[in-house]
Formats: sequence, C-alpha cells, structure tokens
Amino acid sequence: MADYQLIIIGGGLSGLAAGIRAARFGRKALILEQHWQPGGLNSYYFRNGHLLETGLHAMTNFAPPGVKHAPLNRLFRQLKLSRREFATHEQLRSEVVFPGRSLCFSNDLALLTEEINRQFPDSVDDFQRLVKQVREYDPFAVRPWRSTREFLSAVLGNRQLEDMLLLPLMVYGSSEEHDMDLGQFVIMFQAIFLEGFFRPGETIRELLDMLVSHYKEFGGEIRYRARVARLVKNGDRVTGVILEDGEELSCDAVLSTAGLPGTARLADWPLDQDAHSGRMSFMETVNLVPSARRLSLKNDRTIIFYNRNENLSYCRPGEALDPTWGVICFPDNFQGLPQADPFQIRITNAANYAVWKAADQETYSRMKEKWRARSAAEAGKIIGNYQQDVVYVNSFTPVTIERFTSKAWGAVYGSPIKFKDGRTPLVNLFLAGTDQGYLGIVGSMLSGVTIVNQHLLT
Repeated sequence: MADYQLIIIGGGLSGLAAGIRAARFGRKALILEQHWQPGGLNSYYFRNGHLLETGLHAMTNFAPPGVKHAPLNRLFRQLKLSRREFATHEQLRSEVVFPGRSLCFSNDLALLTEEINRQFPDSVDDFQRLVKQVREYDPFAVRPWRSTREFLSAVLGNRQLEDMLLLPLMVYGSSEEHDMDLGQFVIMFQAIFLEGFFRPGETIRELLDMLVSHYKEFGGEIRYRARVARLVKNGDRVTGVILEDGEELSCDAVLSTAGLPGTARLADWPLDQDAHSGRMSFMETVNLVPSARRLSLKNDRTIIFYNRNENLSYCRPGEALDPTWGVICFPDNFQGLPQADPFQIRITNAANYAVWKAADQETYSRMKEKWRARSAAEAGKIIGNYQQDVVYVNSFTPVTIERFTSKAWGAVYGSPIKFKDGRTPLVNLFLAGTDQGYLGIVGSMLSGVTIVNQHLLT
C-alpha cells in the first residue's frame, strides 16, 4: 500500500485548494512545500514590523455571496467554506492611463462603458457588442489557438482602445508576448471588467492560515522545507517522489503545481524547455511612505495600469527592465479599509530574466538600485514624486520569483502553451495552476479543484 493516495507538489493556492478538495472526500493527501510557509508567489514577509504581501495586489472575480454560479462562490462551495463569513473589500476604482487618454473602471461595468463613451464615443456600441460576445463565449471549450488581437480589431477597429483594454488583462495573466489566446482573454475580461477586483478582509497570511487549517481539519498533511528532487516512475506511471534529503514517499498519484517545465524536469521526460518556458516576468518594488504624504500624491485609485508609449508592447524587454509601462498599486485603497500609516505604493514592470540571471551579486544589487529609480521616476510622472519620502523599499526580480516558486525563467504566468485537461505523458501525474490555463488567484484555486474533480475523485 502506498504511503499516500495523492502527493501535491507545491503549497501555493492551487495546491492548497487541490489538497482541501481531495482530503474532503477522504483521500490521504500530502502537500510538499519547498519553503517554510505556504503561498508560493502569493505569500508574505515581515520588514520593520510591517507585514508585506508578495504577489497579491488584488483578487479578481469578485461576486457577492448570493451569485450562485460566480467562480468565487463556486470555489467556496467546492472547498466547503462559508462565503458569507468571508469578508471582502471591493476596489475603489482603477484606471488605465495612456498618452492623452485614460479609462476608469470599477466593479460596475457601467463606469467603464461611460468612460469609453467619453473617450471613444464612436466605439461605445462596438464595446457593448464586445461585452455580449464575451458573455456568450465558452473559454474552456477545446479549440485551436485564436488571436485576441485579430478578434478585437474586427470588433472594435480602434488600436488605442484595444490596447487600453488589453493592458490590465495581459499584465494580470498573459504568459504570451504581444497577443493572447481568445479563451484566455475572455477569462480575464470576465474576471476584471465583468466581476472585478477585491481583497480579503485581512491579509494574505490570514487567508493562507484559513486554508491550511481547513485542509488539516479534513485530515490532510503538509510538510515544509520539503523540496522534491525527482519523481519515481514505473513505465508510464509515477509511483512516488524522492525529496532532496533522499527520503522516498510512495503514492497513487501526483498533482504538480511546479509548472510544466519544472514538472518535466522532475519526471525526466523530454520537453522543449525554450518553447514551454514563459517569457513574461516582472520586477516589483514595495515602497512604504508616511501617511502624511498621501495628500500630495494622486492616490485615489486602487490600481493604475499605465503605458507611456503610443502603442502597447507587451513583451520581455531588451534591457533588465522596461519602466515605460507597468502597474502602480495602492494595496490599502479598497472600500472599508482603514487608512494605513505608512501606506504602500507597489510598482511592477516587465523584466528580462536572462539579464538578471547573468548578473553577479554586486552587479545585481547595483541593477536593482538603478532600475528601481528609473521605475519610480516613470511612476512619479503619473502619481507625483514620492522617492524622497520612502521610509522602506524592497524589490523582487525574475530571479527571486524563480527561487521562491520554481517557475522556469521566473515566468509568473507559466508556459505560453497550456494543458487545459491537466494531463501529462504519465497517466497519474497531473498539472494544476497557471499551466493548466486558469488565471488569477481564484482561477488558480479552481484549477486545483478541477483537476481533483476530473481525475482523482472518479
């Protein structure tokens, strides 16, 4: 008899959700997490007495408790968690800023429609037709890849409006450069524009604590500092895992959230690593600024998506960083949250993994200082200069992402090639998370649930 019926590689949100779903139905499950705490990319750390979150700007797919078929509420039912007891704070409003134009949006689609009517009056009817087509499109049906760029050009026929709609969707979930599959676009359009941004009532720490506690209540086990070195195979089946310290654990099935390239390395099956490793990675800087400085900054938005160029070029930059487009987030700017002191400004820009990876330690530190300053200068043109008032600053790069998540090349959204059914060349090894094609925090968790439902509870 195997030690476990299911071993889950990775204690991020998709792994935790998969573990809860499996344990709820009596499966003997073990989550192996390489770090000392859960969360993966969506975790936290403490500096100067402040809890700082990694990954979480905002959660997508907001829905009030009574909306039965909404992804958020469906997720809570699958995990047997009370949605009504889960406190949420909706965004104030967010904004997309391009040269000469901006569009505000909130969790009410009417605001975005009004903004498009104001800035692009000739396109508002086309936008409403776009919304109708998005609502009718099934993004999870198995179809050949289809260009979102071509689709939007046919429906809207306005390059700047297309770019302004694409920027939040791509930066929140696209692993592809320049374009994205239409199904992925529909998922993100629904998640951000039709449902919207929110954050949990407390921090990511409390959310993770709730999920881990719930998992253990169902009898699930989790082990930290337990990095998987390789999978044990017999023919076309996985029979167990070997940890870095040499311990071997047997199992009936494995669910991996380590991404497609990482999982292929563990399983030692041939894979074109270049084709399956995502190119999109980012550098993010967390700034703490005294609350008194708020009045001199444009900080009445939750998130600002900005592009200083005429057209959006969503791609890996040639240099270490591209500060000309990115995201400015105020994590405290959600409805009902008290004013924080100090308050956070988080800046995110596309970064080149290869450049950061090639740097020695001294060069790496100098690069962080250099590009942090350039990023802040560009953000300052939009919200006002804040650099002289920063009381604490910290940055993570693509190399940081790779180290803490095992995602090849630090690619936050994984491989550009998705395996929607989660299957791999080994019959009892499955993928969950971004490389399955689900996006965002809610989507990542639904991915873990879906794989368990489809392949491991039958």
